[in-house]
Amino acid sequence: MKKTPIYFVPGLAAGPNIFEKLELDTEKYSLHYLKWIKPLSVDEDIDNYACRLCDEIKEKNPVLVGVSFGGIMVQELAKFVNPKKIIIISSVKHEDELPKKFKFARFTKIYKFFPTVVVENFEEYARYFLGKSLKKKAALYNKYLYVRGKKYLKWSIYNVIKWEQKSNLKDIVHIHGTKDTVFPIENIKNPIAIKGGNHTMILTKAKKISKIIDDVLTC
Repeated sequence: MKKTPIYFVPGLAAGPNIFEKLELDTEKYSLHYLKWIKPLSVDEDIDNYACRLCDEIKEKNPVLVGVSFGGIMVQELAKFVNPKKIIIISSVKHEDELPKKFKFARFTKIYKFFPTVVVENFEEYARYFLGKSLKKKAALYNKYLYVRGKKYLKWSIYNVIKWEQKSNLKDIVHIHGTKDTVFPIENIKNPIAIKGGNHTMILTKAKKISKIIDDVLTC
């Protein structure tokens, strides 16, 4: 039986180990984990970045799975490959699902000051973008959020806030936690809701997420 290739993209500042708690049958799926590459500049367009990242995708018609900013990125990757399915977790499908604080940051351009904060004070960055629960557990999640180059961080924060997708892509599945404080579920249209799941549920609700992924790809 030919295995279904799945490519995973982690969240902003995260590495591939963010997916380590998922339980997917390696007899059915070949699992591939993309890493963030350096942007050419802080002004590189997200579509150009996605085109370059596509060089790491070797199989045809893969499944694309992304968490948080990785969910945005897999939607950009889908414009260059022909995915069998797109699955986003703790993310957004278009700009109208972004919360007010992100829109405020876009309007005021306060995001221009974030990279220095990220490098000098990880907890302040975590509190703003990832919620109080992550701040309280910063020592634990420091294991997962370690991609901190200034150019990458400035580029990625800019592209989360300035993302301009207007409507859903086809064949997209959205898994979202009811307790997500980064992207509140009340802004999210038609998700597969996980009760009690927060923005870091890829770690805390991995078993449920694994079953949903398998069910989606099996039906």
